[in-house]
Amino acid sequence: MKIVICSDGMPASDNAVRIGALLAGPCRAETTLLGITEKDGDEKPLREALEKEAQVLRAAGISPEIVVRAGEPIMQIVDQTANGQFDFAVIGARRKRSGGLYWHSDKTYEVIKAIAPPVLVAMGEVAQLKKFLVCTGGKQYIEDAVKLTGRLAAAVGASVTLLHVMAEPPAIYADLVRLEEDVDALLQSNSELGRNLRAQKESLDKLGVAASVRLRHGFALDQIFEELRDGEHDLIVAGSSQSRGPWRHYIMGDLTRRILNGADCPVLIARIGVGALAAQGGAFGFLKRIFSAS
Repeated sequence: MKIVICSDGMPASDNAVRIGALLAGPCRAETTLLGITEKDGDEKPLREALEKEAQVLRAAGISPEIVVRAGEPIMQIVDQTANGQFDFAVIGARRKRSGGLYWHSDKTYEVIKAIAPPVLVAMGEVAQLKKFLVCTGGKQYIEDAVKLTGRLAAAVGASVTLLHVMAEPPAIYADLVRLEEDVDALLQSNSELGRNLRAQKESLDKLGVAASVRLRHGFALDQIFEELRDGEHDLIVAGSSQSRGPWRHYIMGDLTRRILNGADCPVLIARIGVGALAAQGGAFGFLKRIFSAS
């Protein structure tokens, strides 16, 4: 496995390194610690900060490659990840305020949308990563995200809960609700939802990961956070899809954005559906066009 941890030497980056080490160590991941300086004269203090952060990784048994780049941060991260074939990137998160739809800095969202690998947004004070919650829509397009989650869970010895939330139906469909709440019956059924959830669970079982399926009814965001609290999960996995427009970037749906804004633990924004950016000059070309036009 190969990962990149992005750092600017600030406290949020320290947390990214700490949480990244919880995964990099057990995964024995080839790890790049990427620092970016925007101003002349900042390289020396940044290198000193990166060296201190590297000690955290070394304590976890990882000898990171330290890379320092100069320039616009998002473009530098895009360029590094476009050339490195990383399994995922780790970034820190700074919340702009205590409420509202856009809690994090704009750079957090832009990195998630721009780079090809999945992005782990490091938040919270977790000391271990032992229980993962995957928000699955019950569709095949989430399979790559489940596979990545399984690889990470197998490495750290974590369990995985596959959560599917369904809208609350009218009371006249109470019998249908009871049927849907019977997880075993659903997994044995030939329904699309049953087949897909069964395949996802089986892929985790094959990796030796303890996996369970949870069904909930109601408003998706409320149910996700209730499950997160009730299950005492350490990490949540949500999806992002690739745009179909002329500029191939990744899109966070409203639900994923709200999960990211409301979570108090690391959030892995996985890629669903189409693979890495290829058209229109790739991710680097996409960002280059944006900044050239601005």
